[in-house]
Amino acid sequence: MFNIVLVEPMIPQNTGTIGRLCVNLGASLHLIKPLGFDISDKAVKRAGLDYWSKLDLTIWESFEEFLKAHPIGDNSHLATTKTDNLYFNSSFSKDDYIIFGSESKGIDEVVLKANSDRCMTIPMGSEGRSLNLSISVGVVTYEALRQNYDGFEKITIDMKS
Repeated sequence: MFNIVLVEPMIPQNTGTIGRLCVNLGASLHLIKPLGFDISDKAVKRAGLDYWSKLDLTIWESFEEFLKAHPIGDNSHLATTKTDNLYFNSSFSKDDYIIFGSESKGIDEVVLKANSDRCMTIPMGSEGRSLNLSISVGVVTYEALRQNYDGFEKITIDMKS
């Protein structure tokens, strides 16, 4: 399905929740170091519940390493508050890379400027400056699913194994 990419995530509960979302959608999760927590942290696993062992997870040593393997192109979407391009105007395809920056820094501005046509944002009221990372991933990923729902196979998870 989709590839969810978290660049330097800081909060283990967000990552655990996003991992659970990925399992339920059949999406892959890519975590880019440095991480703000130990991947074995109880908070990650608690938020991911017993889905964590079912997660298709890849851990990258750096954003540069990830970009060498997966250069930003037509199958990439960069989530940021630094654009006016609304996420629901983006065209998503199966196997796309949906990239989210860390909770405190976002995606490097140099990368955003070099790929402004791939940037998207979630509209927010004037009193807010950003949404929680796990909420943002859910909002955008379910729009991507809506656009690609034909042929989506409901995933049955055997929680006993």
